[in-house]
Amino acid sequence: MRPLFILRPQPGADRTAEKARRLGLSPFVHPLFAPQMLDWQPPPAQDFDALLLTSANGVRCAGPALKAYRALPTYAVGQATAAALHAAGWNAVIAGDMDGSAIAGRIARDGHRRVLHLAGTTVAPIEAGPLAITRIAVYHMAALPSDPALIAAATPGAILLVHSPRAGEQLAAQMPQSRRGALHLIAISANVLVACGDGWASAACPPRPDDDEMLALARALCEGQQQ
Repeated sequence: MRPLFILRPQPGADRTAEKARRLGLSPFVHPLFAPQMLDWQPPPAQDFDALLLTSANGVRCAGPALKAYRALPTYAVGQATAAALHAAGWNAVIAGDMDGSAIAGRIARDGHRRVLHLAGTTVAPIEAGPLAITRIAVYHMAALPSDPALIAAATPGAILLVHSPRAGEQLAAQMPQSRRGALHLIAISANVLVACGDGWASAACPPRPDDDEMLALARALCEGQQQ
């Protein structure tokens, strides 16, 4: 069985690892980043007609002030973000299966224009179209010190799961080109794949940014190894 390295921050890393175990995979958790909450000043909810979250960390790090926007139509990128909103008390969440630009298009088609986007300090570009998006950073992803144990443990044939562009950049900075040719990469989206650089034994992303679909690709790699 190929070792599966999960590089996303906690608590998502442990959730992904648990799902991987249920699929019969062998996960190892090696976060490259950890979220740090930022102080932020919540603007009046009446200034907006929609709320956008593009990361589950945005939900968790927004803190109690997030509840002020529960009455707004709420949109999320990815099922993990939607699940975090449900856990925070949201009953209705419109989850997008693609990226921020795709969900922005959905928001516009639904007739909304003034959007509050709670996010991290680093956000993938969003094509706003007719939307007026107010973006407020509620967390910062702090890079953890480079861990030589990751490079040593990533033996030939290992699979690396990458969930964000910054994690891809960090992995590219840490993993020598000489080691990449024996490692398999699975990114959550095409832009994350680009951030990881080249030279990998294989590199793939699912058709939509979904943790379960990443694990399905990992399982297929492992099953191919056994054939």
